[in-house]
Amino acid sequence: MTQSLTQEQSAQLQECFLLAQDPKQQDDASKMFAELSDSLGSNPVATELLEALWNEVLAARRSAAFWQQFRDVEKEMSDKLAKSHLQLRQNYLRLIQEQ
Repeated sequence: MTQSLTQEQSAQLQECFLLAQDPKQQDDASKMFAELSDSLGSNPVATELLEALWNEVLAARRSAAFWQQFRDVEKEMSDKLAKSHLQLRQNYLRLIQEQ
């Protein structure tokens, strides 16, 4: 017999997903998920599967946050490099004009 989530449990799961998007709120999301998981308790296989999926969601969110930070750092470095290149080029042109 399959068992589906109640509307309240489904809303709670959606709230967990929303909280998990922010790495700073993942502890709160995990606590809320643990409460949801406890309320499902009657089917251990479904609970185990849901917990495995939850762990994958958290890992994916952390990975996305890491790559976003990496992208931001890379962009900042690229901007500084472009600015430095422009400054060097201007200095070179001034040097050529002075000669």
